[in-house]
Amino acid sequence: MDVTERKRILFLGGALNQTKIAHAVSRYLEDDYETWFSPFYADSLVLGPAQRARLLDWTALGGRFREMSLDFLADAGARVDDGGCRNTYDLVVTTSDLIVQKNLAGLPKVLLQEGMTDPENAMYHVVTKLRLPRYLASTSTNGLSHSYDLFCVASEGYKEHFMAKGVPGEKLVVTGLPHWDDFARTVDGSGFPHSGYVLVATSDARETLKLEYRKRFLRRAVRIAAGRPMIFKLHPNEQVERATREIHQVAPDALVLSDGDINPMIANCDELITQYSTVVYTGMALGKKCHSYFDMDELERLLPMQNSGTSAARMAEVCRHVVERRDLLDRRALVDVCACRDCDAGANELHAATG
Repeated sequence: MDVTERKRILFLGGALNQTKIAHAVSRYLEDDYETWFSPFYADSLVLGPAQRARLLDWTALGGRFREMSLDFLADAGARVDDGGCRNTYDLVVTTSDLIVQKNLAGLPKVLLQEGMTDPENAMYHVVTKLRLPRYLASTSTNGLSHSYDLFCVASEGYKEHFMAKGVPGEKLVVTGLPHWDDFARTVDGSGFPHSGYVLVATSDARETLKLEYRKRFLRRAVRIAAGRPMIFKLHPNEQVERATREIHQVAPDALVLSDGDINPMIANCDELITQYSTVVYTGMALGKKCHSYFDMDELERLLPMQNSGTSAARMAEVCRHVVERRDLLDRRALVDVCACRDCDAGANELHAATG
């Protein structure tokens, strides 16, 4: 097929993990479609000027989040259309619907779950009851724009989770979550030089203007460690100097890391302590004793499906289904869409999940 005749798909990233998920899905579509990427952006009358003035650099709309994603896309040789204005598109694939871009309104859309959603706190209930902008409640309102054709989610548990929030079941497809769907095979601790420690994964709650009782959390982590060696892995968006100083006030001998892949660190740890981080799923799947601000029984229910690393391929087939404008109301049509490149078993799981 000549490239000029190909349909165009625009992938919207955000934080680095979101961009990596979008790119993983695009790899299964790039032979048949012209794929483009944009960092997450806002074009409303309020958020657009705020983003351009760099007032939102603490969010996925700018700052280090944007820089890391653009660097990743450059290294991957991806086509970039920053703001989605260079071309016309036949499909938009996004990892967040907290903001729905005005210049992409009316286009077919697929929403990809990026990770764990924030808890339904007081702000969530205020935002949903008063119909305030969803981004005010952060990721707890993911999926509630209803502006997409299909929403790819990590597990049957998450499907039930989003349905309970009001997302129609016919819009939800259980595909698994790229990078979180084959822990046993892909997570290896051989590249990390430490072992036998308690790993603490901190959050960027303060940097994203959420409540954070950091000292209380640190003291709790020290109690759990009970004298064992401790390693703290900071969130990429945290203020490193401040966080390091606070940690050393309660755990003077702890090793504090601000960079590096956390998965090998989890593979080698004896116990994992998290706050609201999706990395708790890595620890759970690897059989580690885990701590989280979320209820652990609920996390067991939500755990992303382990499908031998086929989630990106499954998501790609959902995108193919939408861009070709197949009947979205006939969920049985998705049975014929799934063309898992890796294994027939993976395809059968998607068929069963989509009914």
